[in-house]
Amino acid sequence: MKQLIVDNSLFELFPEAQVYYFTVKNMNNEPTAATQALSKSLLQEAKEKAKQHIDPDNFSTYGVVAQWRDVYTKFKKKKGARSSIEAMLKRVKQDRTFQPINPLVDIYNSVSLTYGVPCGSEDISHIVGDLHLGVTEGNDEFWPLGSDKNEPTVAGEVCYYDKEGAICRCWNWREAQRTMITENTKHAVVVIESAFDDQKVSSQQAIEELHKLVKQYLSKDVSDIVVLNQNNPVGDLV
Repeated sequence: MKQLIVDNSLFELFPEAQVYYFTVKNMNNEPTAATQALSKSLLQEAKEKAKQHIDPDNFSTYGVVAQWRDVYTKFKKKKGARSSIEAMLKRVKQDRTFQPINPLVDIYNSVSLTYGVPCGSEDISHIVGDLHLGVTEGNDEFWPLGSDKNEPTVAGEVCYYDKEGAICRCWNWREAQRTMITENTKHAVVVIESAFDDQKVSSQQAIEELHKLVKQYLSKDVSDIVVLNQNNPVGDLV
């Protein structure tokens, strides 16, 4: 059985860190007219709610953006890398429209915007061995989404990785093509992270909302929510 493992190296940097996740099986992730309409509605509503998380005049020093910028100062990273939630909120600040991608991605993006937390998901069928989150020694193979060029990790970088290489670089910055969620994905792990204690309430609320939406719209075969931390660093990807 595959597992999700938070390495001790992450807790050495962030002793209060928690990873919230659940898995979903037998998922129908193919876009339809109905799911497209749902996605547009969820994303538009979430965009309005996300405005509470930004200060247009002090974008980089306010709220969750400032929190995750602080997180990113504590490990090595690719120049210019920012957290996924900052990228999402920047689009809100620019009043950009969020177009549907596929149902699962649209649902977790809407939850990310609503609660101001980073959300992500991986196709479990393409994970090789266990999925780890930790500090890497570098040179992990990484083929980013939308690129045909290998961009390996750097030593001291926080990333998700498996036996084949990096899956998400700079904690939650950029996704690999290999395990990306597509309309053909049937078995996925859905993840939300908190680095500090004061992020835990919003992360817990977000994972509960995400769990409810996935179960309601995509599959009834959804696991319970699991919380990984320093005292419980390993969970199954069932």
